[in-house]
Amino acid sequence: MSLDLGIVGNGTIAGLINARGDYEWFCLPRFDGEPVFNKLLGGGGSFSVWMEGLSKRTQSYDRNTAILRTRMESEDGAILEIVDFAPRFERKGRTFRPVSLVRRFEVIAGTPQLKISLTPETDWGGRRLKPIRGVNHVRFVDEEFSFRVTTDAPVSYILTETSFVLDKDVTFILGADESLTDSPSVIARDWEERTRQYWAKWARSLAVPFEWQDEVIRAAITLKLCVFEETGGIVAALTTSIPEHEGSSRNWDYRFCWIRDAYFTVTALNRLSGMGTLEHYMRWVRNIVAHSKGGHIQPVYGIGLEADLTEDLAPNLPGFRDSGPVRRGNQAAEHVQHDVYGQVVLGVAQSFFDHRLLAQPGIAEFEQLEPVGERAFAVYDTPDAGIWEFRTIAHVHTSSAIMCWAACDRLSRIAVRLELDNRA
Repeated sequence: MSLDLGIVGNGTIAGLINARGDYEWFCLPRFDGEPVFNKLLGGGGSFSVWMEGLSKRTQSYDRNTAILRTRMESEDGAILEIVDFAPRFERKGRTFRPVSLVRRFEVIAGTPQLKISLTPETDWGGRRLKPIRGVNHVRFVDEEFSFRVTTDAPVSYILTETSFVLDKDVTFILGADESLTDSPSVIARDWEERTRQYWAKWARSLAVPFEWQDEVIRAAITLKLCVFEETGGIVAALTTSIPEHEGSSRNWDYRFCWIRDAYFTVTALNRLSGMGTLEHYMRWVRNIVAHSKGGHIQPVYGIGLEADLTEDLAPNLPGFRDSGPVRRGNQAAEHVQHDVYGQVVLGVAQSFFDHRLLAQPGIAEFEQLEPVGERAFAVYDTPDAGIWEFRTIAHVHTSSAIMCWAACDRLSRIAVRLELDNRA
């Protein structure tokens, strides 16, 4: 099953845009939050664009960036480009990555006639958010979150979904419920250029072979967009309830951090010299280990270290292509999967040997990891749910035993590296 969707994000939020230029998926205030744009799962929440006489459309990313460009051409020769991105750049010594989306509509030729629809929902498709109109903005207020869309487009046309002729460029900035410090167009242009420079610099830092270079860089950017940088947690996916195949009820919420999956993501980016992800993830893992106090470690946690990921259904959404149910939360958090002890240690083991890190871990960090190895040794030959996450049966799995051995082996090597031979 293929999803023809573009992704924009900045390490705090992410959105999915279809080939027509519609936002189909966007959660607030972070990856695992409420989907205010939920069209992907059959809801009515979206940020949609309709062009009169549309005859051709294409979509692509600006080179080596997470800036998405959707080009539309009409039968009468009008051409429109929609530029979508989430701002991300260095400012005042730290990475600026606000809860914000930017949409710029550029008139390339002629006078395109458009209809723009902005219909966010809450309660997982149960209720349309009521717009509160301002002079140059629309506010949406909910108990859990509020946001504002500021624009230099005619607000009346947006709220009534009236078709209008676009004879100049317009901009939309979705963000915090507060006033902007300048016009939307000025801010958007500035943020876009800074975001472009950030991604170009990051892509240049990757150690990428000549073969399949474009594909590898694009994959690396996509993986990086799955990192919630506030904590270092890495989501397995940005979506929930996309079925394994059409008609399947195996629709799971993957907007959480599986220790196993995160290890593979960190390893992939680290092989490309994406060191920042490893450093962020190390902090997340250390917190997981600290919370476990040498005891059971779950296979999956929330990106904010949440242990309770109670799974239930969202009955108001019919599901992707009507292939329900739609789930939120994941019961896998309740499973026993012994391979996680190996994944925890493997995920951070390289940091003890890699001199590229600004702050290399030492004896204190090793002592924090030691109980993980002791736990692995204690459970390696006991039944668990295995990597396939069986929900009703438990067996002794070879894969889990091997990963428990890997945890002990890597800790032994780290002990030698730290000259703690008596603990190797």
